[in-house]
Amino acid sequence: MQDLSAIVHNQVLVTALVACFFAQFLKLVVEVVRHQKLNFHVLIETGGMPSSHSALVAALATGVGQTVGWSSTEFAVSTIFAIIVMYDAAGVRWAAGQQARILNQMLEGQAAQQAPEEQMERLKEMLGHTRLEVFVGSAVGVAVSLVAGVTAWVMG
Repeated sequence: MQDLSAIVHNQVLVTALVACFFAQFLKLVVEVVRHQKLNFHVLIETGGMPSSHSALVAALATGVGQTVGWSSTEFAVSTIFAIIVMYDAAGVRWAAGQQARILNQMLEGQAAQQAPEEQMERLKEMLGHTRLEVFVGSAVGVAVSLVAGVTAWVMG
């Protein structure tokens, strides 16, 4: 039970999760602004503005830097981890989404010639992020972590 308490009181972990959830909430706001409708599905879907994965890892790296030190091995490891996650979001997963879009177009062309039970289900197209979505997500993460750090310093 003591271990669980330590996890719950880990400021870096909690701040990173708050940044992730805040970025997911911002996706809902962006959806309302762009499409004038409330679509709660964006809260559980991948992709979109801003990248919550980028917010999470950027907040994690920033929190580690603030807590352990900017020249620490832990900060270096968390920064490399953040770079890999963000590169994957804007590169590999984005490209996979583009490929899914092309495959769906090909399947639509074949669907007219097939019986309904033979038709394949559409592939998910929104898998990754644009560079802007990753950048905004990482900015959200850094900002949330800096605010949490200043708040802890003032309160502490």
